[in-house]
Amino acid sequence: MNVLEQQLSIEALQRGDRAEFARMVDVFSGPLYRLALKMLGSPQDAEDVLQNTFIKALQNLKTFEGRSSLSTWLYRIAVNEALMLLRKQKPEVSLTDTLPEDSEDTDYSPVEFTDWCCLPEEEFLTTESRQALDASMRRLPETLRVVFLLRDIEGLSIQETSEALGLTETAVKTRLLRARLRLRELLSVYYGERLPERKG
Repeated sequence: MNVLEQQLSIEALQRGDRAEFARMVDVFSGPLYRLALKMLGSPQDAEDVLQNTFIKALQNLKTFEGRSSLSTWLYRIAVNEALMLLRKQKPEVSLTDTLPEDSEDTDYSPVEFTDWCCLPEEEFLTTESRQALDASMRRLPETLRVVFLLRDIEGLSIQETSEALGLTETAVKTRLLRARLRLRELLSVYYGERLPERKG
């Protein structure tokens, strides 16, 4: 829970305090929009998810019991809204089904790794590098991408990610590991091409 979230009053929100609701929108609009955009790849779809998330939150705040943090609750609404749009495009998509590969015993060995030790830190901070990461994330299956986004991009804990997605913590940890390894594999191609440039 971040400092701004701690300053929000659940009681005021549940009373229908418009100023407090506006503050909540200010605090969470950026992270929720970013998550939806990276899940869906469309600014218009991300805007729709953001709007629908706050509409649903407004409608359901009185039933919010505080078993999870407000941010986790909002992320869960946003993920569900994004999933509804995804299912229109890909009816087979489901993030909450337990998959055989969610077991901690499953071996996942990436095909290719590049040693990035010789690249300077600023190489990882360039706009081009961030675009390469975004492009690689879009190539992840939705089941892995959303776990990576919540845990590594938005900074939710394993428990919060588990609650937001309705998954077991074991499934979250396993999918996160697979997402990180798959991303490293995908980015190895990108950075592998830059090593000869640096050496040359």
